[in-house]
Amino acid sequence: MKLLTLNTHSWLEEQPQTKLSLLVEAILSNQFDIIAFQEVNQSMNESAIDLSNTSTYYPADSAIQIKRDNFAYQVQQKLEQMGLTYHWTWQPSHIGYDIYDEGLAFLSLDPIQEIKTFHASKSLAYTNHKTRSIVSIQVKNSWYVNLHLGWWHDEEDTFKDQWAVCSTFFKTLTGPIYLMGDFNNPSQSTDEGYDLVSKEWFDTFLLATKQDVGDTVESNIDGWSNNKEKLRLDFIFVNKAIPVKQSQVIFNGLNYPVISDHYGVSIELVEE
Repeated sequence: MKLLTLNTHSWLEEQPQTKLSLLVEAILSNQFDIIAFQEVNQSMNESAIDLSNTSTYYPADSAIQIKRDNFAYQVQQKLEQMGLTYHWTWQPSHIGYDIYDEGLAFLSLDPIQEIKTFHASKSLAYTNHKTRSIVSIQVKNSWYVNLHLGWWHDEEDTFKDQWAVCSTFFKTLTGPIYLMGDFNNPSQSTDEGYDLVSKEWFDTFLLATKQDVGDTVESNIDGWSNNKEKLRLDFIFVNKAIPVKQSQVIFNGLNYPVISDHYGVSIELVEE
C-alpha cells in the first residue's frame, strides 16, 4: 500500500496548470492508495458544480459547495479521464488569500466508508486564516486523518492546544490510524510539536527500511518567512509500529519536479 501527503499550495504557484499536470502524471505512475492534500483551494467567486449523482464524491457536509476550479476535483477528473478512478472528499477550513476557499482533500482508490470532521483550533471563524478544520476518512477499516495544524509558538492558538483537541478525537477511532499532513512543527526542533506527537505516535519515516533525508521545506515559505534552513514539516504518523518498506520525499526536484512550496512525502508499506 502506498500513501502520499502533500501541501499543494494550489493555484498560488507559477504555471499552476503545468504543475497540476505533473502531479497527475506522478499519481498515475505510482497509483497511491490514499492521498492527503492540504491547502486545496477553489475560487470563492467561481460557479458551483452539481456532484449529487457522482458516485466518487463523498461530501463531508451536504452544505459544502464544490466550485469548478476546486483543485482536488481537477486532479480527480484528470485522473479519471486517464482511466484511474479515485473516490474523494474536500473539507474547507477558512478563506485563503482573500479569494479562495482553502481546505483539505482526500483521494482514495477504494470507496470511503465514513467521514468525520472537527475543528482543532479555538477559532471557528471562516474569515480567520488560523482556523483549522480536520477531516478523517475510513477506508477498508483503517482511519486516515488529514491535518494542517498551527505553530508551536503561536500566541493565539498554539499547536499544543490544537493537538490536545486532536488527541481527544483520535481516542474515538478504532483500528489502524494514519495521521497525514503539514504539522508546521519541524522534526529538528526539540521539546516542541514533533516530540509531543512522537510520544504516542510512530513516525513512518523512522520506521522505514529505506529512507532519504526527509526534508520537505527548503527555506522561507508562507508561515515560515524567517526560516533559512531545510525543515521536515510534513509527516505520516501511525498509531502502531508497522513494517514500512520505504519513505521518500517527492516533488523535490530529484524525485519528480517541484510543484509546491512544500515537498510531498510518500511511503510504501510492506504487504502483509
